[in-house]
Amino acid sequence: MSIDPNLPATTATAMAASTTTAASTTTGTGTGTATGAGTVGAVTVLGLGPMGRSLAGAFLGAGLRTTVWNRTPGKDRELTGEGAAGAATAEEAVSGADLVVVCVVDHDASDAILRRDDVTRALKGRTVVNLTADTPDRARDSARWAAAHGIGYLDGAIMTPAPSIGTPEAVFLHSGPRDLYDRHRPVLELLGGTHTHLGEEIGRAATFDIALLDIFWTAMAGYAHAVAIARAEGVTAGELAPFAQGIGAILPPLFERFARDADSGTYTGEINPVTSAVSTMAHVVAVSESHGIDAGVMRAVEGMARRVIGLGHGADGFIRVAEMLGRH
Repeated sequence: MSIDPNLPATTATAMAASTTTAASTTTGTGTGTATGAGTVGAVTVLGLGPMGRSLAGAFLGAGLRTTVWNRTPGKDRELTGEGAAGAATAEEAVSGADLVVVCVVDHDASDAILRRDDVTRALKGRTVVNLTADTPDRARDSARWAAAHGIGYLDGAIMTPAPSIGTPEAVFLHSGPRDLYDRHRPVLELLGGTHTHLGEEIGRAATFDIALLDIFWTAMAGYAHAVAIARAEGVTAGELAPFAQGIGAILPPLFERFARDADSGTYTGEINPVTSAVSTMAHVVAVSESHGIDAGVMRAVEGMARRVIGLGHGADGFIRVAEMLGRH
């Protein structure tokens, strides 16, 4: 699911531009029309939280016949007022279209809807596009269940906030059978933004989602911690912000270089070896704890760096940590 509802459009645009390694990326039509939308003339959306409502609204705005359903009654009022067909039950909802888009909190929630006997029977011969965030293994389990019941299945992730849906800033990741994706791609592209098919292995969209969320939330934890340190030393968050943005600007080229190092196994430390980096981490810990600020996150980072040094790789770059963490 989306990383944060308050992310600016520029962040979404940057994410869209970063999908160059994927199998194929296309640009959605957003507020266009459903003309040429393949064999699917209608769509059902299950789950009407902020993201689900945005998905249904984009389909409606494109002129697609849209059926909606939510476990909590009443959330469909605005959409039905705009022309959506409200369904009393999930079974009724999925019977209204060949393409069923699901967007709920996790796969426990989607399983509770889709795996009810009456709903499962109604889904036979239809396609589910599950845009519900969860783990790669949950995606694989859902795909196995769908195959066992004659249901087409694509997994996916939405990497931008709900307001981006229907605009060029939206970013969607998809995985699953290529022919199934191609069949429904024209309708999915009505959601706007970029759509990237990452491959037929069903867990790939969730894998990308988890990895990108890992980057985002550890970075946000670092920023929150930095603000706490700065304030303890009399520096306001506003004073720090422009310099924090400068740190953020350093990262993209480092990501590219470290990706090459990780994939090639070179782990060059010519920019900054781990032995040098670890001393700066210790400084962050020291200042934090001098103010009574929890330094647990940085202590964990420092601990990983020291493990790399202990394994004899102190002259390598920090991305050697990824190789160390992957050992079993």
